[in-house]
Amino acid sequence: MAKTETPRRIRGTQDIFGDEQRRFAHVLSTFERVRALYCFQRIDIPVFESTAVFARSLGETTDVVSKEMYTFEDRGGDSLTLRPEFTAGIARAYLTEGWQQFSPLKLTTSGPVFRYERPQKGRFRQFHQIDAEVIGAAEPAADVELLVLADQLLRELGVSEGVTLQLNTLGDAATRDAWREALVAHFEAHRGELSEDSLTRLEKNPMRILDSKDPRDRPIADSAPDIDAYLTDEARAFFEAVTAGLDAAGVAWERNARLVRGLDYYRHTAFEFVTDKLGAQGTVLAGGRYDGLIGSLGGPETAGVGWAAGVERLAMLLEEPAVERPLVAVIPKSADWNSRALEAVTLLRSAGFSCSMAFKGNLKRRGEIANKEAAVSKLFVGDPDGPGSALEMSFYNSSLSNAEQDELVNKVRDVLGDRFGWSMGSAGWNNP
Repeated sequence: MAKTETPRRIRGTQDIFGDEQRRFAHVLSTFERVRALYCFQRIDIPVFESTAVFARSLGETTDVVSKEMYTFEDRGGDSLTLRPEFTAGIARAYLTEGWQQFSPLKLTTSGPVFRYERPQKGRFRQFHQIDAEVIGAAEPAADVELLVLADQLLRELGVSEGVTLQLNTLGDAATRDAWREALVAHFEAHRGELSEDSLTRLEKNPMRILDSKDPRDRPIADSAPDIDAYLTDEARAFFEAVTAGLDAAGVAWERNARLVRGLDYYRHTAFEFVTDKLGAQGTVLAGGRYDGLIGSLGGPETAGVGWAAGVERLAMLLEEPAVERPLVAVIPKSADWNSRALEAVTLLRSAGFSCSMAFKGNLKRRGEIANKEAAVSKLFVGDPDGPGSALEMSFYNSSLSNAEQDELVNKVRDVLGDRFGWSMGSAGWNNP
């Protein structure tokens, strides 16, 4: 009989373990800590939605909808899509779950998202994002709060060096209409020089030509009219309020007049945090104001602003996190003491100590395993060789000072002494 072939990991996915997982977890735990400082509520939404949620919110003509979504028909005949991003699902939940009553809402979430595109460094078909949104606040202060949150997150992750906040305004609806008309006229005058992709964008999303990477498009895009000439007084005042708020909060930024969002529901602020440390995939966090999104899903016109960041890209910028070490490795001196050692482990864990205990092995082997785990201390359970204590602690290559060692011994004695009536000694720095 032929040997069954082991299934392979699907292209564009990843198995996250070891150092990669520690980096990944550090990003998420830091995000959770920082979002709490800003009083954002954590939410979780479905991994898949009705395809219409993304088709209507992102637009049928976008690359995400037309080329990159994982869409399938379920057994009931409904068209479902694995989420390619978070904002559309959050907007849907805001409408269908009656969250309008809590407006304005400050929300965060995280988890996997899915896009069918060519896998490359820092980009996968199943990847992970952290996401922050403010829904129901039309004031520029909401944009400022989100940007300050993002800036603090990057600083607390230790990745802010070399990262630049690029900022632009897309104006209000009147601004966008006037600017779009001017862009179309400009690009039409150079139609014969544009790339094929930009010719397609000219019909659907002419603003996207401004950030084309094709060398044929760059001179034409660079000479296109700036939005500033078309800003209404209201749009200009909004942008000035955002930049003044960032200045007051001490957040450095620079203007990028070519930074755009191609969909019609985007308004006012658009931004990206970019780095030169990830090659071509230089954007680590991006977002903008989307005051027209909820209306496109059939709800009332509702203000919204948000951002998302790739966990994998942020993790790539991190210094290697410290490996988790057991505070106490419990080692029975013989098989006769296994049950008592297990009781000790259970009590210590219940008291908040991180503990390990090898599943098998003699005294020497379990000590070697504790060394490999880099345990801060070892607790030996069993009869001593001669008269003395029933418990002994040793510290081997420990990061603790002598005073800290004594404190740990006393805490362990407090947890175990009353239960078992055991006395306890310390073997100091030696490695029995």
